[in-house]
This record gives sequence, structure tokens and C-alpha cells, in this order.
Amino acid sequence: MPNARVLRDIKARHGVNANEILRRAYLYVARNQTLPAQVRFQAQLQLNTFGRYTRPTTVKNRCIETGRGRGVISEFGLTRFQFRQKALANELPGVHKASW
Repeated sequence: MPNARVLRDIKARHGVNANEILRRAYLYVARNQTLPAQVRFQAQLQLNTFGRYTRPTTVKNRCIETGRGRGVISEFGLTRFQFRQKALANELPGVHKASW
């Protein structure tokens, strides 16, 4: 069973992907100085109606095993420690301990 933080991050990623185009359109209208103030204000109000998990800043890389948010190796989705454990156990394809 995934960690609650991981589930929250997955929910945020789906929300961002589902609303990205509409959010960008409203953001463009809200920031466009050549448009009338009333139109820009309406676009800002529409932006405020979006939920919390539609903002791109809520998405964070987390370890898929532990849910930890720091020290994540993004190619594998694992923290440094989990990456080392899985590499030593030969659970990661193409990764092995270096020795010279």
C-alpha cells in the first residue's frame, strides 16, 4: 500500500494534468495588460475557483517506496537510501555497485 503522501502527490499530478490548459488560458488573460480590467478580473476570479490540487506547485517528487520528499533520484523515483538498497539487492535493471 502506498504512503498517504504518495497518494496525495498522485492526486495532485492528475489534477494538474486535467486542468493545465484551462489554467494557463485564464492566467494568460489575467496577466495580459492590453485587455480591459473587467475581463482580467473575471479571469482572476475563475482562477480562484480551481481546487488546491490543480496548482502545479503542489506537485513534488516523492519516493514511491517511503513517500520521502528529499534526496529523490528522479529517474528511479527512489530516495538515495532506497536506491542503494535496491541496487545492492539487484532489483534495479542495469544498476550495479561500482568497484575499481
